Amino acid sequence: MLAKTLFGFEDLLATELRNLGAINVEKGVRSVSFEGDKGFMYKANLCLRTAIKILKPVKTFIVRSEDDLYAKVYAMNWERFMNVNSTFAINATLADSRFTHEKYVALKTKDAIVDKFRDTHGERPDVDTRHPDVRIHIHIQRNQVTISLDSSGNSLHQRGYKTRTNIAPINEVLAAGMLLMSGWDGTTDFMDPMCGSGTMLVEAAMIACNIPANINRKEFAFEKWGDFDEDLFEKIVESSLKKTREFHHKIIGYDKAPSAVMKAKDNVANANLAEYITVKQQNFFETYKHTEGKLHMVFNPPYGERLNIDMERFYKSIGDTLKQNYPGTNAWFITSNLPALKFVGLRPSRKIKLFNGKLESRLVLFEMYEGSKKGKYMNNKKED
Repeated sequence: MLAKTLFGFEDLLATELRNLGAINVEKGVRSVSFEGDKGFMYKANLCLRTAIKILKPVKTFIVRSEDDLYAKVYAMNWERFMNVNSTFAINATLADSRFTHEKYVALKTKDAIVDKFRDTHGERPDVDTRHPDVRIHIHIQRNQVTISLDSSGNSLHQRGYKTRTNIAPINEVLAAGMLLMSGWDGTTDFMDPMCGSGTMLVEAAMIACNIPANINRKEFAFEKWGDFDEDLFEKIVESSLKKTREFHHKIIGYDKAPSAVMKAKDNVANANLAEYITVKQQNFFETYKHTEGKLHMVFNPPYGERLNIDMERFYKSIGDTLKQNYPGTNAWFITSNLPALKFVGLRPSRKIKLFNGKLESRLVLFEMYEGSKKGKYMNNKKED
């Protein structure tokens, strides 16, 4: 099978798959291939935090032309996967291929499938791009075609808990990947000081409590397949929920907009995590650290793409607030406004290239020590 992911998350996804029990895990570009049975496919969809699709390849072949593509798709035994009463949709992706238009490839594939059914049964299945019974994915790299069934349906970032969003919401898979990349493991207090609709807060709580990422999702595409084993799926859900754990620290979210706070609280409640998460209407630049020990902070500040703000002043305020009010904090945030980073006035310990949608971004870490960094270094030298 193939799990698709976002740029930069291949290592995270490979680790997740191995931890779940996948075998023969191999990293690709924005994807990780692996082996597992039907039950593992169910578990992967339910539990993976950094996957956006789980594809099950059913046929691979070489094509030389458009007619060749049509003939080989037509020759497949489509009755294994659907019937004349099924609805279906096709998604195509191309990589360094003789074919140049994804929509044309999808249309050619659709024609071959419906013609096969019409010639065999005198009837044809209908296309339904919104809510099909079967989702088919065709990937062409150079002249190699892989036909897969999409076992997920809608992208797995659509967890099911987020019913209200803000102007620039962060993708749930991106949020989870950032948290895992930052080393968040639920052993300290956590804060998102610009929490928007609460995505980072919910994902942080789910990681801390080891709650399956997609437990709130209404359905997966595999539930419409002819061989769907409902009893097996229910056992996997039950087994996954038994592995949850308690969380004994604080998760705090701030946002200065009352509407954002309301949305965040609604989404936290939808995820059944209100007992772990506190959301307050507060301007981060007027706050200070009020927790003991280390604080883990991950957030998604405005980039200036959709919100018109003074970037120089805003990013300077981020740096000033962290430096003056948040000692003992590991502060991570993502931005696509790379020139604005210099206004923070602090040197990042790490800088990781990611994409927020189509925006090339950087996930940066600022380590705010108790006292001066030089003082911490000298203390460590004494201990040595």
